[in-house]
Amino acid sequence: MVDACLIHIALYKPEIHPNAGNVARLCAANGLALHLVGNLGFRIDDRSVRRAGLDYWPHVDLRREQDLDDLNSSLPGSRFFYFSTHAKRLYTDVEYSTGDCLVFGPESRGLPEDLVQSNSENSLKIPMHTSNVRSLNLASAVAIAAYEALRQILGRKIGR
Repeated sequence: MVDACLIHIALYKPEIHPNAGNVARLCAANGLALHLVGNLGFRIDDRSVRRAGLDYWPHVDLRREQDLDDLNSSLPGSRFFYFSTHAKRLYTDVEYSTGDCLVFGPESRGLPEDLVQSNSENSLKIPMHTSNVRSLNLASAVAIAAYEALRQILGRKIGR
């Protein structure tokens, strides 16, 4: 059974709290579930969240999983899309559906290469038109992908 959430955003071992905070805000603003998977590079206890002034935090559908297997088990019937600069397929070449899960890796190294290779059909990239940077900022990449998925899903629902 697919979760009723429009789409799920999963951050695997995120390292930088402002990036995760920006993604959490995006999720709260759009009613998306945010899955934080594995060890975090920051704290999300009540005191830390209060100190950071994250007034939107109570509106985040936050879910915690220990690892990627746990994430997969928590969303039976969902399709998983893995975002990586090493993927061959563009994020715009997918027809997103309700219940899909968009998975992003840690800022310093991205998703494990073997995961990307073994899921090549569902591994996606956001193109960069120069080689001046290694990758996009995590929060920016999530926003680009999430809004494309929402554009497609909501456009179909309202008959566009």
